[in-house]
Amino acid sequence: MGETLGHTCPDGMDRMRVITGTARGRKLESPEGMDVRPTSEKVKEAVFSMIQFELPGARFLDLFAGSGQMGIEALSREAATAVLVDASPKSVAVIRENLLRTGMSERAQLVMLDARAFLSACADRFDIAYIDPPYCNSDLTEILFSLLPKMKENGVFLVETDGKTELPASLSEWTVDRQKRYGRTLITTYRKGERR
Repeated sequence: MGETLGHTCPDGMDRMRVITGTARGRKLESPEGMDVRPTSEKVKEAVFSMIQFELPGARFLDLFAGSGQMGIEALSREAATAVLVDASPKSVAVIRENLLRTGMSERAQLVMLDARAFLSACADRFDIAYIDPPYCNSDLTEILFSLLPKMKENGVFLVETDGKTELPASLSEWTVDRQKRYGRTLITTYRKGERR
């Protein structure tokens, strides 16, 4: 499902950066268009503060990857590998360039599939997953249920939604561990077992 990374650089994109780690300060590109909504730096910093001690050596999934910034940030902070998934050829081209400019290509797998198709075909299991679908995605709960068998027992997955989206308090044996609101963005963290 992976692909070889090339050297194209799409034009006319907004700038972001890697916050910390081995690629700290490296500039990242973001695809143009209203269908792409990059996670803000404030939210990204908060997310990685939540999971900072679980990142070293982890296998990370960036689903609906967009620019790839979450997967790249995870790799910069010592995740062992990351799989970055997006259905858009435009986004995949940007992710490819961002992996190259941060030197993360060798530890990343870039997949151009929609989320449900990827999860259906994927045989891997992940320690950490970040799910950032288009806001008001009507298939989100179904996608999250499809994710569960792909997570390791002690794993964690985080879902970025707008404040109006209601997520279930539990998904099978996985329950909401915490929720944090940042402006109109809501981050919901799920872990297996009782709520901490």
